[in-house]
Amino acid sequence: MSSEISFDDFLKVDIRVGRVVRAEPYPEARKPAIKLWIDFGPGIGEKKSSARITAHYTPEDLIGRQVLAVVNFPPRQIGKFMSEVLVLGVPDEAGEVVLIGPDQEVPEGGRLH
Repeated sequence: MSSEISFDDFLKVDIRVGRVVRAEPYPEARKPAIKLWIDFGPGIGEKKSSARITAHYTPEDLIGRQVLAVVNFPPRQIGKFMSEVLVLGVPDEAGEVVLIGPDQEVPEGGRLH
């Protein structure tokens, strides 16, 4: 069940496209995860994220991939790693995360609207 928000509330969430430039396994995380470094272009720069996406992705698969992420949440400590953005995905039938990204190349830093 979803609750209603106003369009102004939606506009407060800053969702941008970025390109994964580096990815490493994160075996120290409580649940299997991958550490990501994502380039959001000149306005935002490179940000880090920890994502539980190991069911469908390896670090090597992710390099060069464009993803969508919320860039205006406060940073969050995930174990010894500081996650600065929230990478977006949706669950498959088994509840494993499938990443969301554009279906064509777009400039890094482009805002979802």
